[in-house]
Amino acid sequence: MDLATLKAFKPSEYEEAADGYRATGDMASEAKDAIENRIGVGLRSEVKGDAAGAAHEQLKKLASNFHYVQTECGLVRTALNGFAFDIAAAKRKLEAAMEDARADGCTVNANGSVSYPAGKKPGDEKTADGGTVTGSAGGSPTSDALERQAVNIHPNPHYGKALEYANRIADALEEATDADTKWAPKLRALKADDDLEVSHRDWVDVKSDTGGVREAGKSYFDSLPEPPKGGTPKDNASWWKGLSEEEQAAHLALNAAAVGALDGLPADTRDEANRMVLAQSRAHVELELAKIPQPTRYSPNPNGTYPAVIQNDNWTKWNEKHGERFAQLTKARDGMKSIQERFDATGGNGLPPAYLLGFDTEKNGRAIVANGNPDTAAHTAVYVPGTTSNLGGIHGDIERMTELWRESDAMAGGKEVSTITWLGYDAPQSVVKDAPFRHYADDGAPAFNQFMDGLNVANSTDSGGHHTAIGHSYGTTLIGSAARQGELNADDVVFAGSPGVQVGEASQMDVPKGHVWNEEAEGDPVPDLGRFGHGGSQWRFGGGVAIIPSDELFGANQMTTGESEGHSEYWDRDTDSLRNQAAVVTGQYGKVKIEE
Repeated sequence: MDLATLKAFKPSEYEEAADGYRATGDMASEAKDAIENRIGVGLRSEVKGDAAGAAHEQLKKLASNFHYVQTECGLVRTALNGFAFDIAAAKRKLEAAMEDARADGCTVNANGSVSYPAGKKPGDEKTADGGTVTGSAGGSPTSDALERQAVNIHPNPHYGKALEYANRIADALEEATDADTKWAPKLRALKADDDLEVSHRDWVDVKSDTGGVREAGKSYFDSLPEPPKGGTPKDNASWWKGLSEEEQAAHLALNAAAVGALDGLPADTRDEANRMVLAQSRAHVELELAKIPQPTRYSPNPNGTYPAVIQNDNWTKWNEKHGERFAQLTKARDGMKSIQERFDATGGNGLPPAYLLGFDTEKNGRAIVANGNPDTAAHTAVYVPGTTSNLGGIHGDIERMTELWRESDAMAGGKEVSTITWLGYDAPQSVVKDAPFRHYADDGAPAFNQFMDGLNVANSTDSGGHHTAIGHSYGTTLIGSAARQGELNADDVVFAGSPGVQVGEASQMDVPKGHVWNEEAEGDPVPDLGRFGHGGSQWRFGGGVAIIPSDELFGANQMTTGESEGHSEYWDRDTDSLRNQAAVVTGQYGKVKIEE
């Protein structure tokens, strides 16, 4: 980039263009929300039949298109601001060098060279003529040493200053040229395919584009205030509120996964960030699965004898090479599909919008899904699932909290309710090999405490909201560990099918007296496992028997479960167990049925 171009460069023009993309992205976001939360809701509630189903599918695609536009506009906006930032920095260096040169009586020429006046060094009899020097960018120890030698030898005392200014100008011009060269391909890459469908490949390209913008914009991104390292939810909230709109947009565009994981930030913000991660992750998983198609496992026995079918050699070889990865990808795909189905169910029978407050496909996967906005809810319940829980099987856990939302909403007297599935830890995956050990709960408990603190920080109601922690099976063990390790920040605790909670009595659960509730359904085998030392309790009392929440000595309110049986029916519709939980969640304690 030459001197005239850099002098004429106006960062404000690129910042104004970035604002234009912001406006477009905002419109796309509003259109997406309108389709998902108003138009789609109306269609599902008022129109039935095949035509309505087909229209709904088209609306889903349209909402996805708007989401893609929103995401790409965010990247373009950040890229333009990053480019303007880099060129503006170079321009400031150029202007400073030119001003210093003028102050020293030197003249900066159109080609970047610097002319200096005649002069003589102290002690010299003859005045040396003036001249012109051209600078060089960068420099090295060798070239710097040669320049110092030339300055010392030169008879004109202004020569050295002029050379310094010329070098500074050359550095500024090279910096601007490098920025232009660096950003041009990144900006060109932010271009969608010329069609009307957002494909998995498009979303994978978003991830690539994000990496490119993050790489090119390192200086810009490094200039932004970073999230507090190891910060509390209150610290996180303060950091986010202190950012400008532009800075928030840059963090969302370039660091969505980190933003979505920060407890204390608004639910809307976390949802926006995590939906970006979800869309990109889903596309990546689908494309990777397409590369390793599963062959047919069995075929008829050609000999016509027993067994009727035999395992194909191709499948055996495929399974050895791809089986483990295929299974992991399939679980991730199933989990993401379940989350999307919950998004699509918004409005059905009054179901509120869903918020994705956490998401990760690594290992067994993580997901935090809320029915309703916890920031504005008067009553919020957070449910922790137990053994064998993972992203692939999250459908059932989301359904449980959907049922609890419906029951609680009916009891809330018009106040907002939010029910949250919190799969924010690595749950034990085997009843026999994993569940007897407490480290899964101990490792996950700090994250749960942090999340509960974040709900309190982000809640905007006058009272700060009424929060209930609900655990099922090993999830109760995690909640107990959270109370033992730190402040639980809950008003009520509900246990269902608990094998043990790492404390020996309800008074140690860090909630007000009388606010620990327990359910044990007829035929549920898990509490008995806890009584005899299985299930992660590890807290034993006289006779080698553990105290669990179902025991009288523990001191919990024992709620009736009515028709519920076994270990998995605590959230079945029209049961005492579900109604009792809803009564606790909404603070309607007089409606809770206690075992006689």
